Amino acid sequence: MDTLFSPFQLKRFTLKNRLGLAPMTRMSAGEDSIPRQDVLDFLVRRAENGVGIIYTEAIVTDYESAQGYPGQARMLTQRQLDAWKPVVEAIHRQGAIAVMQMFHCGRMAWPEVNPAHRVIAPSSITPQQDNPLTGAPYPVPDVMSRFDISHVINGFVETARGAVAAGFDGIEIHGAHGYLISQFLSAYTNKRIDEYGGSVTNRFRFFHEVIAAVKAVVPDDRLLLARISDWGVADMEVSLFETREAYQQVVGLLAAEPIDALSISTYQFQQPAFDSGKNMAQLAREVTDLPLLLCGGIYDRASAEAALQDADIVLSGKSLLLNPNWVEDVRHGKTLERFQSEDANIAYTAEPLP
Repeated sequence: MDTLFSPFQLKRFTLKNRLGLAPMTRMSAGEDSIPRQDVLDFLVRRAENGVGIIYTEAIVTDYESAQGYPGQARMLTQRQLDAWKPVVEAIHRQGAIAVMQMFHCGRMAWPEVNPAHRVIAPSSITPQQDNPLTGAPYPVPDVMSRFDISHVINGFVETARGAVAAGFDGIEIHGAHGYLISQFLSAYTNKRIDEYGGSVTNRFRFFHEVIAAVKAVVPDDRLLLARISDWGVADMEVSLFETREAYQQVVGLLAAEPIDALSISTYQFQQPAFDSGKNMAQLAREVTDLPLLLCGGIYDRASAEAALQDADIVLSGKSLLLNPNWVEDVRHGKTLERFQSEDANIAYTAEPLP
């Protein structure tokens, strides 16, 4: 049996294969926060070329403090929804499902691109590295008050409403890569002494509140997913989870939430984590029966099949970004190049993708 190209049942949805387009940050939106047409066409083209599950780029969740990069998209106004509806419909016509991923950048935000010119985070801790886009240090974030927390959660809720109205099959809450939810989860970036800091359970509280609020506006016939990772876009050498036990506790807490699947983003899916001899997906599988999506270094048939030993769906970013024929190349076991991060920088230019 060719498992990679076998169907998979995810709630009411039957995926035509186990291959998905990973969510990736883009910077192609204009002042209306709508991606360029060629970027939207790219998503449809990947569905046409055989991808089973299509993720949007990460969508920022409010018009105040969520944005971290220039040209990011939102899903909050009727004009924005009207731009996304035909994209979702076209993806459906190709037999694929469409998932909107949403996030708040937290301390990774860039105040000059935020309408409120403000950066907020669980604690006033800046990344050690400079902002690669400005070459300057990141600003010290404002410590989030309870009002800020409620306001930010409402941004997730309204963005989820937008995705439902635009027809998306699923909504993923991005709790990975050192962005806001991840900043609450990590003891490295969360030094709070209130009910949102300290123990793993307390640091998980913000994630829990986001999920609960979003679930209330997501119909039961849609998917709700969550994403976590072992790496961040800044201070990458600092583990987002201190120990195997802390990671597995968070996975267990997520498994108790009303989510339909867990997406695990790694830098290299086969890499053992926490000196355990097991990778992040294997450690997650020890504590949950949730369907698992996995990405990180999946670029050809062999790596996709290896990843599928530990997960139910595999996601590819750079390979699907740069190779429109990737699914068929994988199907036929073609020898494929493993792209580097620098190769994907075309995603941040005005040059249309193939």
